[in-house]
Amino acid sequence: MEVSVYNIQGEDTGRKVTLNDSIYGIEPNEHVVYLSVKQYLADQRQGTHKSKERSEIAGSTRKLIRQKGSGGARRGDINSPVLRGGGRVFGPRPRNYSFKLNKKVKLLARKSALSYKAQQNEIMVVEDFNIEVPKTKDFKKIQNNLKIDGKKLLLLLPEVNKNVYLSARNLKGVEIMTASALNTYKVLNANVVVLTENAVKLVDETLNK
Repeated sequence: MEVSVYNIQGEDTGRKVTLNDSIYGIEPNEHVVYLSVKQYLADQRQGTHKSKERSEIAGSTRKLIRQKGSGGARRGDINSPVLRGGGRVFGPRPRNYSFKLNKKVKLLARKSALSYKAQQNEIMVVEDFNIEVPKTKDFKKIQNNLKIDGKKLLLLLPEVNKNVYLSARNLKGVEIMTASALNTYKVLNANVVVLTENAVKLVDETLNK
């Protein structure tokens, strides 16, 4: 699959880049994509939720009423879950939500996500570029030139570029990451995936191990 290479002025350079069919041209596997996204979202959860149960409430353990003879149900101490201010029954406890996925499953999920974007014509390749001084205005201008302003954007770079990151971090819906850190959720969450020429090569190396 061949795509045109654009410069940051939004002009077609006349060059083309061949996207590897084993990455961008496979039949997407929906189940592994689901598992990969589920794992990513689970990893984002802190799992620090906690409510106090009956034994953890500070209160007297004296029985409020006698056990028999009142005509009503037995009632324990003031920490009882049926009373206001009592402990919670089977409340949430701190836990780790993460789970393991095999490397091959995660690899297939990333390839499936990129193939899905390629089928939807939502992948764009631009020349390698740099921003001399961090300015949001400059990055916004690049978006306008490429006609992707207002869309959720995932920009993949071959390596960390501090100036590009600082220029884009205040823009809503813009995500900057290195090609080696690519994950399924970020790809699917974007309306358009933009790769620099060197990032295309790095994606090939990363996903074709």
